[in-house]
Amino acid sequence: MDSGLIGKIEKAKRYAEERDRIQFNNFEAKFKGENNDHIVTYNDGVWSCTCNYFQAHSMCAHTMGLEFILEGMVSPHENISI
Repeated sequence: MDSGLIGKIEKAKRYAEERDRIQFNNFEAKFKGENNDHIVTYNDGVWSCTCNYFQAHSMCAHTMGLEFILEGMVSPHENISI
């Protein structure tokens, strides 16, 4: 392995430990729910999910679960504190 690649790997490990340096703006994720799969999207701070609960409440276990996983890297729902 060349020294340039070794340096990049070390830098990548530092980035992984410094979560506050990462901010997600947009993404789409497939969430494998207990009953069905759902698509969760995040666009400029706005969450969306294809599950029925989200359609009625503008939040759901799928979006909140991703908020917990990505804490500090996404904007949370306004009425939910992590």
